[in-house]
Amino acid sequence: MEKVSLKVIIAGRTYPLTIKKEEKSTVLNAAEKINSNIKKLQGSYAVKDMQDLLAMTALQLAIQNNSKPVAQTQSIDSTVIKDLSRIIGKINEQL
Repeated sequence: MEKVSLKVIIAGRTYPLTIKKEEKSTVLNAAEKINSNIKKLQGSYAVKDMQDLLAMTALQLAIQNNSKPVAQTQSIDSTVIKDLSRIIGKINEQL
């Protein structure tokens, strides 16, 4: 499997990743979904703290993920989940 280097920007911070080539669009879509949700929350609430916005986004995405049928959630590659967990960990370290 071919690996590619990718820089993902989440909440204004850049995170370098090495992922499988076929996962690139999935990771980019996930980052876009996170950033989009953060912007939506910023427009809806008077929350300015990025950690709060990230926590609220994580909660909303987890709720959405848990409400999907099991067959859909099992199709998510565990590598993508690990990469996103690593990104969240790096964000928490920076905050």
